[in-house]
Amino acid sequence: MKEFFRLLKREFKMFIGNSTLRTVFFLAPLFYATLLGFVYQSGKVENTPVIVIDRDNTPLSNQLTEMLGDNKSIRVLRYVQEPVSIKDEVIRHEAAAVVIIPSKFEGAMLQKKYPEVNVYINTGNVLTANFATKALQLTIGTFSAGASIKALQKAGMPATRAATQFEPFKTNYITLFNTTSNYLIFMWPAMLAVVLQQVILLAMAVSFAAEFQGGTFVKEYYGMKRWAFPTMLIKVIPIWVFSILIVGMYYFMHMIFKVPMPQGIFNFIILTSVFVGSASFLGVFISILIPDALKATQILMVIASPAFIISGFTWPLNAMPGFVQFIANIIPLTPFLQAFKILLIQKGSVALTYPYMRHLGILLIVYAILGWIALKIKLWLIFRYVKPEKAQEEEVFEDL
Repeated sequence: MKEFFRLLKREFKMFIGNSTLRTVFFLAPLFYATLLGFVYQSGKVENTPVIVIDRDNTPLSNQLTEMLGDNKSIRVLRYVQEPVSIKDEVIRHEAAAVVIIPSKFEGAMLQKKYPEVNVYINTGNVLTANFATKALQLTIGTFSAGASIKALQKAGMPATRAATQFEPFKTNYITLFNTTSNYLIFMWPAMLAVVLQQVILLAMAVSFAAEFQGGTFVKEYYGMKRWAFPTMLIKVIPIWVFSILIVGMYYFMHMIFKVPMPQGIFNFIILTSVFVGSASFLGVFISILIPDALKATQILMVIASPAFIISGFTWPLNAMPGFVQFIANIIPLTPFLQAFKILLIQKGSVALTYPYMRHLGILLIVYAILGWIALKIKLWLIFRYVKPEKAQEEEVFEDL
């Protein structure tokens, strides 16, 4: 235990004394949390440019254009004369959509000839396209319903009956989970988890590899040559302690950007702890296998970089090929984000997170065992021909 605490104290000193690790582990999460918080601060995309080409220019077409302009999600760029190239105009103004009101629009509506309004959606950016489409469907649908009811009223039908003739049944759309479609609540906390995993893996990449590469492992850890798991703990405990500071900082950032906290804060703390443990043991395992610190870092970054994309947080995991699902399921971020979504966005029961908690627990145990086996073999290979300093001094004395 004396040797254990000596090496643990040394590990803390090495971590704090390493300017690169300090910068990566403390400043990077703060920087990304602040930057991404301001990126998604508005929460919703508003004033998205939409080109409206009014070929009719009549009171009815003007009314439709005005209604589109009243929608806060879009900003109307009105054209009476059609541009030479609609595509070039869309690119120039970064417009999310183009609405073309046909000529003789008002006359056709009055004669019940059902004119067609063409809407072209710019799907170059799927997010803005979805917001613009939703806004256009709502406004144009409202205008169409109002015009139909008004026409029936002019024909002598009472307003209440005209409404039922146009809409024989009513459909109520009730949103669940993040009802305001706030992108800050959806994306920002998830990205913080990505950053946390990234910095843990970066820190763990050099834990053993740097010692092997620098030749300090043999000298410092000879007394621990039979204790593989305690040696692993010496490396991961500083990461666990400093991760508490990062999670605490994230808590205050939630208050600054007014993002709600997850449901069941105690269970969230347990979930985060298991996540940090599994990510750190994954880093330990790779760091033991790869004796070169730079190569270990590169390999862990290859693992961590696509982690968010394949985690199933934004794109369904079951829509991915089997081998991608397998890769996603061996990365700690995947089950963590699934449970995190339940607690933060969906405000679901804590019991619903238990499968993902078990998944994380299995990853933690598996990576801890794999790291222990790899380190046990490594210790045997390194120390089988190495003698303690006292024995070496006695041999030198005998030779003299």
